[in-house]
Amino acid sequence: MRKVINKQQTYRTKRGKALLGHIVNTSLKYKLWIAFLLLIIVIGGYAYYRQLKFGLIVTAMRDYTSWGIYISNFVFFVAISLVGSLISSVLKLSKNEWSRPLTRISEIIAIAAIICAAVIIIVDMGRPDRFFYVITHLRIQSPIIWDVIIISTYLVISLLLLYLSLLPDIALCRDRLTAIPKWKKMLYRFMAINWNNHPKQVVMLQKVSRILAITVLPVAFAIHTVTSWLFATTWRPGWDSTNLGPYFVSGAFMAGAAVIIFTMYLIRIHLKLKKYITEIHFEKMGKLLVLLSLIYLYFNINEYLGPAFKMVGVEGEHITELFTGKYAPMYWFVQIGGLILPIILLIFRPFRKPLPIFIISLFVILGAWLKRFLIVIPSLQHPYLPIQGVDESYLHYIPTWEEWAITMSSFAWLLLIITVLIKLFPVIPILKAKLDSETIVKLNIFKNEKS
Repeated sequence: MRKVINKQQTYRTKRGKALLGHIVNTSLKYKLWIAFLLLIIVIGGYAYYRQLKFGLIVTAMRDYTSWGIYISNFVFFVAISLVGSLISSVLKLSKNEWSRPLTRISEIIAIAAIICAAVIIIVDMGRPDRFFYVITHLRIQSPIIWDVIIISTYLVISLLLLYLSLLPDIALCRDRLTAIPKWKKMLYRFMAINWNNHPKQVVMLQKVSRILAITVLPVAFAIHTVTSWLFATTWRPGWDSTNLGPYFVSGAFMAGAAVIIFTMYLIRIHLKLKKYITEIHFEKMGKLLVLLSLIYLYFNINEYLGPAFKMVGVEGEHITELFTGKYAPMYWFVQIGGLILPIILLIFRPFRKPLPIFIISLFVILGAWLKRFLIVIPSLQHPYLPIQGVDESYLHYIPTWEEWAITMSSFAWLLLIITVLIKLFPVIPILKAKLDSETIVKLNIFKNEKS
């Protein structure tokens, strides 16, 4: 007679309470944080209403600087979304078990970032209702279509990766959490899809998870490579480069590693998870950040050495503007404060402790966003055809309050999505679906009964 196995893996009470406590208990600090994010979102919503009502004239974007901080945000969000593939695929497939407590954090960040990237690109459109024309009248020759396809694919794979890794823990929440609202119980019951750690379920989950972990790698490389092609296929100074693909990918991995360090520090402190996110994790992530930063530094040298050596025409004007012109303070802050100094400091072990590396990662993240700004704006202000007989506003780009409000709102959405997902689900994996010796025996019994 076939028996239905309905037992979870051994559940340690203390571990479960520590990792599920933030789901059951809602503190005043959490409510204030949500209220703060919603306030920023409301202000951004009003700014976007004005943009819809009056058009893109409320922004500082004009015929020459037609891409502003919206596109900078888009590239930045796409960049940090690669942290999901970095932690959950590269390190997992290479059997780095130390990264296991960080996989779910990275997958949550990846999903939140790619959703915000998709939304901000629609915000950049003067007529967002025409986005559907991109789908209904698609032209495969257009790099924009390539971006739409690859972003959609990456979002679906990232959602599946997160959901499959959560499945055993969702079932645990369904079975163990009683002092929670009714809607949460229904949510866990629905999402658990009758998971009971059955041997056949475990085998299938392992197979699908491994396939997705392998599949997401080329998609992750493709998403930022395709994003770089949006620039490389446009004839502008600073963009006409075959280096942009690896340049964007390496920069994305560096920014993603900094974001995961920044996030894991905050989670470690506010959710009191010092036993699970230890100093060893910061030590190893610090070394990884140094490696990724060195790779990105190499591509930075490649990106600027050639044009700076030749200093020809508009390319020379563009380089001069970055090195010694009005964008020089921002450029050198990015290179020194966001890249070179973090590499030097993180070589020394004391700077790989939680608090120092948290501060360093903050500078890396700030440098990464400013770098995306420098990629977009200065190039557009130095077209190959000279700017003549235009309004003064065409010659400069200073974002309006509407642009800043929408930008801050996009970051608030990013943080809100991450906060809500962390509140709903265990942020550190509690149960790991695996085939122990007893489960293997049971699986063989089922196979024999079936035959």
